[in-house]
Amino acid sequence: MADYYYIDYQASDGIGRVTLDRPQKLNALSRDLQDELVACMLAADDDPEVRVITLRGNGRAFCAGYDITPPATPEAAEVSQAARDNIRLDMHRMKRTPNTMNTIYNLSKPVIVGIHGYCLAGGTDLAQHCDIIIAADDAQIGFPPVRSMGTPPTHMWTYNVGPQWAKWFLLTGESVTGKRAEELGLVWKSVPADDLGDAVETLAATMAKIPWELLAANKSIVNKALELQGRTTLQFLAAEIDAVAHQAPIVKEFAKKSREEGLKAALDWRDGPFRDYRGSV
Repeated sequence: MADYYYIDYQASDGIGRVTLDRPQKLNALSRDLQDELVACMLAADDDPEVRVITLRGNGRAFCAGYDITPPATPEAAEVSQAARDNIRLDMHRMKRTPNTMNTIYNLSKPVIVGIHGYCLAGGTDLAQHCDIIIAADDAQIGFPPVRSMGTPPTHMWTYNVGPQWAKWFLLTGESVTGKRAEELGLVWKSVPADDLGDAVETLAATMAKIPWELLAANKSIVNKALELQGRTTLQFLAAEIDAVAHQAPIVKEFAKKSREEGLKAALDWRDGPFRDYRGSV
């Protein structure tokens, strides 16, 4: 297994344990982190000693979202904005996200994700492309960027919570706790935060007793059922719709504030009119 900078990987007892390891940025999904994650997941999927894969986040959050750090220079900001102004180019660029998430979704081996702290925006895209989600009771789960940045570049919400709750998440930007997410069916199980690691390990150990060929076959039939409902096509449509949404004036205003006043000020401007997204339903 290769060495990674943003990912920690350990394997034993038939379990490949993948950990997002960028805690100083709340495991925000930079392009480099996403590339390492895909490489690590594919390697674990190819390892004959691994039957099941777990995914966790190091530090106080599973994943606070995509890395939206403003460009470092005015020139870089100009290039970034020009790419967004060209819808076709932006669509092409945004399709990298469903490509990444679909790779994880299509692994032959089951992936169990344990989420704690913040699981926001891109963190929800990542978690929902895993097979089973276990959440800490007090985890914060939602997609607040719909308020000012566009739409989710992938879409598993309707499959996991149905159209009405999917619309609630995406039309408010509000969040729910892990405990509430269990009630909605967004996560398989919610447990006290101190028990999350044990819950993930226990389920993984149970699956690891089954030959991977059978795990892969049974995972495959469920995934194929979703394909009959257009799952893969919808992920790329989501990326295209996000690119179109980037043309909204508020999206450009958020980007401008982020560049000129800093990301924290832009987030305060975005979430100020709403109930604090950390105060989940």
